[in-house]
Amino acid sequence: MPRPSAIPTVQIDNEKVKVTEWRFPPGAETGWHRHSMYYVVVPQSTGILLLETPEGAVTSQLKAGVSYARPIGVEHNVINPGSAEFVFVEVELKAS
Repeated sequence: MPRPSAIPTVQIDNEKVKVTEWRFPPGAETGWHRHSMYYVVVPQSTGILLLETPEGAVTSQLKAGVSYARPIGVEHNVINPGSAEFVFVEVELKAS
């Protein structure tokens, strides 16, 4: 059975930055994607996300307000395996 889709809401998209709020209902996923920009994630929820990667599945424990950054080229499918909604804000930095 297919998973529901995570819900992206673009808040800012200009020449310097793209800011997207991602809402994951229980069981929701982003679908496989490859990041073309350096990005920062700011969790709004505390909990576990499941990352399907080319190297296999990885769980990631996130804490509300504790940000992290990732380089260009990260490829994955992000899944909320929990029973509650999970929310984070993604800030993508565009090349100048």
